[in-house]
Amino acid sequence: MEKQQIKQAVEGILFTMGKAVEIDQMARALEVEEEDIISAADELSNEYQSNGRGIRIVRFESSYQMCTSKDIYSYLIRIAKQPKKVALTDVLLETLSIVAYRQPVTKAAIEKIRGVSSDHAVNKLVEYELVEEVGRMDAPGRPMLFGTTEQFLRSFGVKSLSDLPSLSPVQVEEFKEEAEREASLEVDV
Repeated sequence: MEKQQIKQAVEGILFTMGKAVEIDQMARALEVEEEDIISAADELSNEYQSNGRGIRIVRFESSYQMCTSKDIYSYLIRIAKQPKKVALTDVLLETLSIVAYRQPVTKAAIEKIRGVSSDHAVNKLVEYELVEEVGRMDAPGRPMLFGTTEQFLRSFGVKSLSDLPSLSPVQVEEFKEEAEREASLEVDV
């Protein structure tokens, strides 16, 4: 298959699917190497960007997705209903952070870290498609394991989990001290 045909096929697939498509899926479907898919998608992405097009091709870890350019969002909302903004409370952000940095993680592990029930928070994050069940732990009761989704990456503008900021040992120590102070205040009450 020629390079132009691969580009054409990748463009058509991404447009038609309307969601992220795995690189290996496209390679199998087109019977080409994954490197050919990556090259074609990156070339298309650069063409769209350099020509000031209203669409973009974005890579998320091992997949690509066609989406609209951020530059035209204000025009889109004049035509379509404004998308519902997800309000992430402090509780949801705290729970999401635990899932993002500890995944795969069980609700029990989240609750141990937070010190309170996390059913509502985890269910809301699943509803917002920021967290999903990624498997079951090989332990009694086979508890569900949760991890972040592509929507999480998209929402927070990161291409992969390795792009998440890391905490310095000093910050970790400060958080531990703060948590211990809060715990001692609760005991005094």
